Amino acid sequence: MLKIDCFGDICPIPILKIQKQLKLTNYGDKFMIITDHSCVMESIFDTFNGSNLKIDSNEVMNGVWEITIKRIK
Repeated sequence: MLKIDCFGDICPIPILKIQKQLKLTNYGDKFMIITDHSCVMESIFDTFNGSNLKIDSNEVMNGVWEITIKRIK
């Protein structure tokens, strides 16, 4: 799975990285965003709410999130 490093990136940079990757992503494909800012996680859910994406987040350690994005139909 492709992992996109967003450590230290503040919005809107992670959103722009996701939009760029989505242009290359087919149905069923997934990728992961790794971030150290909780506002990035919130922005992802707000920006892509209602889209054809399945978004799961997991705080793997204090202050670090792995957000998996899967394109669905």
